[in-house]
Formats: sequence, structure tokens, C-alpha cells
Amino acid sequence: MNIEWIRAVCLKFPQATEQVQWGDNLVFKVAGKVFAVGALEPVERALTFKVPPEEFVELTEQEGIIQAPYFARGQWVALEPHANLPAAELKRLLRQSYDLVVAKLPKKTQLELQK
Repeated sequence: MNIEWIRAVCLKFPQATEQVQWGDNLVFKVAGKVFAVGALEPVERALTFKVPPEEFVELTEQEGIIQAPYFARGQWVALEPHANLPAAELKRLLRQSYDLVVAKLPKKTQLELQK
């Protein structure tokens, strides 16, 4: 997992955008709402994203996956650089994060994203 791979995956989602924010983080958004944060520089946490409550505990019990600082209350997890998730699973989790954020948007905004 590297930032270019993460970037390629996240920017395939409808209307996904990116911007450098909070120092050296590449923040992925949809309709102005964050769905993933990737580290541009080597740090303790390489990637942060939202998960549903039923997966939050299960994921945070795995080696290299922790409750995301500042985001954990909203069921966000952070992957440490040594986390060992298969690429297909990480793609699924990133898409799920995107979908969870979209589901919280106003219905009008959700319809506009489908265009």
C-alpha cells in the first residue's frame, strides 16, 4: 500500500476530490466531506477511513489497525504502515467509507453525485 495506489483507488469514486490538508496529509472528499486520509510522508498512521460500527471493533482487534485519533468516535480506523490487509479488502473498505459518507449527505446532494 502506497499513497499513489490509495490515490488511484479513491479518485475512481464518483465526484471524489483530493487536497493536501493538515500538514502532510492527502485528504479524499466527496461533496466536501472527508472519506479517507492518506499520509504523504512516512508516519505512524498511513491511512485513515470510516467503517460501520459492526466492523469497527473487529478491525481494531487486528494487528496494525487502531482507532483513528480524533476520528474514533465516528468509527474511523487508522492503518499503521505494517498493517497487512489484502489489496482487495482495502479497496472494499475505502469504497465502503465513501458510501458511508455519501449516505449521510442530503438527498439532493446524493442525487447530484449520481449525475
